[in-house]
Amino acid sequence: MSVDQATVRRIAHLARIAVTDEEVPHLAEEINAILSFVEELNAIDVTGVEPMTSVIPMKMKMRDDVVTDHAGADVVVANAPVSEDHFFMVPKVVE
Repeated sequence: MSVDQATVRRIAHLARIAVTDEEVPHLAEEINAILSFVEELNAIDVTGVEPMTSVIPMKMKMRDDVVTDHAGADVVVANAPVSEDHFFMVPKVVE
């Protein structure tokens, strides 16, 4: 897959990034280099390889989930611009 200059401009528009005409060819080269590297990674056979979260085996440290500080609902929402029944009120953003 190859990215042309029109695609770079479209990506920049969607990401709301200001890109000058002089930057477009360089960005196209960089995106194409990234995509070719991903294609190289896709060629690697990883069947039988277990997913891992670290390069060395380790166990997550666990602690008891206990409440350590609770000032009360009134104190928590005291600085909120709008609150109702101890809940933060926010404007609707999804129709």
